[in-house]
Amino acid sequence: MTKPNIVFFFTDDQRFDTIGALGNSAIQTPNIDQLVARGTAFTHAHIPSGTSGAVCMPSRAMLHSGRSLFHIDRQGQQIPEAHTTLGEALQGNGYRTFGTGKWHNGRPAFNRSFSDGDEIMFGGMADHWNVPVYHYDPSGAYSTQLPICKDAFTTKEVKQREADHINSGVHSSEMVCSAGIDFIQQQNGEQPFFAYISFLAPHDPRVMPERFHGMYDPADIELPPNFAGGHPFDNGGLHIRDEELAAFPRTPEETREHIADYYAMITHLDHELGRVVQTLEEQELLDNTIIVFAGDNGLAVGQHGLFGKQNCYEHSVRVPLIFAGPGVPEGKRTDAYAYLYDIFPTLCGLTETPVPESVEGKDLIPCMQSDAPLRDTLYFAYCDCQRAVKDRHCKLIEYAVEGRDRQTQLFDLIDDPWELTNLAAHPDYADTITELRKELIRLRDAWDDQQPEMGQTFWERY
Repeated sequence: MTKPNIVFFFTDDQRFDTIGALGNSAIQTPNIDQLVARGTAFTHAHIPSGTSGAVCMPSRAMLHSGRSLFHIDRQGQQIPEAHTTLGEALQGNGYRTFGTGKWHNGRPAFNRSFSDGDEIMFGGMADHWNVPVYHYDPSGAYSTQLPICKDAFTTKEVKQREADHINSGVHSSEMVCSAGIDFIQQQNGEQPFFAYISFLAPHDPRVMPERFHGMYDPADIELPPNFAGGHPFDNGGLHIRDEELAAFPRTPEETREHIADYYAMITHLDHELGRVVQTLEEQELLDNTIIVFAGDNGLAVGQHGLFGKQNCYEHSVRVPLIFAGPGVPEGKRTDAYAYLYDIFPTLCGLTETPVPESVEGKDLIPCMQSDAPLRDTLYFAYCDCQRAVKDRHCKLIEYAVEGRDRQTQLFDLIDDPWELTNLAAHPDYADTITELRKELIRLRDAWDDQQPEMGQTFWERY
């Protein structure tokens, strides 16, 4: 038998708590639920936030390089040649590599990573019905766009286009999964393959085929306990694009509509994912294929009065992460603290691929095989205005926004998982704040977070 194949599903803006089998009874994700049953789910997987308002750029750069936040290109727009990508490492171990969908880290890095591909989008977001995509170009030139290329539209404009029946092409989720299916159907099992299927969903504009939209009535949506009309202070990201998706102050009615559309997009991508898994089964490849399911970052969608991911709250830094297939325990859930950039060395371990020297992530296989913790604390940094640290009990968030007073938040994550009550001024937690601030400084140094523009600016204000 050849080395195990890999199919990696990567979603865009999907929060950690949007999977039915992992506790969200309001959403329908039958195919992802099957992956949970067949594999190991990391219920406390994270990103360390990001050095750009487009948080997904550094997130994806960390994923594909296996490097931490301040050891990648500053904005995450490129992956330098000195940083071996996941695709490159697998190619060196005999894998045929294929990429489709969203790639936000430079065209040269894409062609280094993948020997084949189709329906490739080199950008951040688009109207899901009219995505500017490319065929794979071995030369890396990508000079010819496919004819379905359109400009990006706002959610309101896309919905109006739907109403006017003027959208063309197919939905992005169907498009990337169909490309993946075409590739898988060409495989004969003689050479192992790595298929990276990168969704544009559930990123806004939140549109999807009508039958999925009709599955969620906004009137039936329950607002999260931490819903608010606005954030209590300026966190340094209140006026970024994501926060303009809903009116100020946030209203329950509009927020329910956004959540309903968000869920519908996830159910639609779940359906398309199911087609890929079915193809693996039909091609008799499923039993020898590792499937990874993960998301690039979370999203607020009304929590804490926010709509984006430019913050250090749980809803924005926690992401889904599931492994299933050869070498992965079935039906296991682990609360080990993980980062997305741990996926790289973990897949190396599962496929007996040498881990490149440039990789900094940690192998998650021991966490699958036992309940031993991998990390005791986690570090988070958003641009030049927010820093945070959390242990198994509490999270400390520090804000140093230009022209604003410093703000401190402390949340007891055990008693207050929705991060509702700020305990920073509570006398019983004074020692906790002292210890977490010490850990914040230790991790700052360990992560090299004192570089110009981002870290240096924050710590000068702090």
